[in-house]
Amino acid sequence: MDAFTAGLLQRIRATESDLSRARDEGDDFLVEVEEGELDDLRRLAAEHGVEVGATGV
Repeated sequence: MDAFTAGLLQRIRATESDLSRARDEGDDFLVEVEEGELDDLRRLAAEHGVEVGATGV
């Protein structure tokens, strides 16, 4: 796995964690921010052929 792929997957996992925490805390604004970030990261992964897999979030 190259550095780009590893870094991207790490950012996706961190964003998923942040999204989960925002949902648990009931922070609707932060949920929207994290969902947008996650969408962007997943789109970037798809554009570069990086398999993200099932996330559960």
